Amino acid sequence: MRVNHVGEVCAQALYAAQARFAKTDTLRQQFIAAGKEEEDHLAWTAERLRELGSHPSLLNPLWFVGAYVVGAVAAHVGDAQSLGFVVETERQVEAHLESHLRELPAEDARSLAIVEAMRQDEVAHGAAAQALGAATTPAPLRLAMTAMSKVMTATAYYI
Repeated sequence: MRVNHVGEVCAQALYAAQARFAKTDTLRQQFIAAGKEEEDHLAWTAERLRELGSHPSLLNPLWFVGAYVVGAVAAHVGDAQSLGFVVETERQVEAHLESHLRELPAEDARSLAIVEAMRQDEVAHGAAAQALGAATTPAPLRLAMTAMSKVMTATAYYI
């Protein structure tokens, strides 16, 4: 659950930066709305961590700053590319959450419900970005995103 919480910290930063630097008001409002939905995810995962007797990642400030910078860069490249970044991010997050759904014990209904609700919202965020005119994210950037996600996931699991 700590890894999922880190993902939500990053989502807050990404959407805040993309909203701040969006070129159009329509897109800015889309990023703000998605960020508000991600606030629910952040609260759910924080509460579940407490219920499990665990704690958030000690590196959350680092994750937030890094994600904010990435979101700002994506936004400065252009709205279509920024939306494409959202589509790819949400695709990778969906795959990550699906793996958690397979790995979580069946008796952990609370965690399963949280992860499934998050997965559904992430799919919707990606679809909304696609509908708004997302550009395709170049393969090298997709690979870099995957690599960074693996580093973040592995690190957040322990720290």
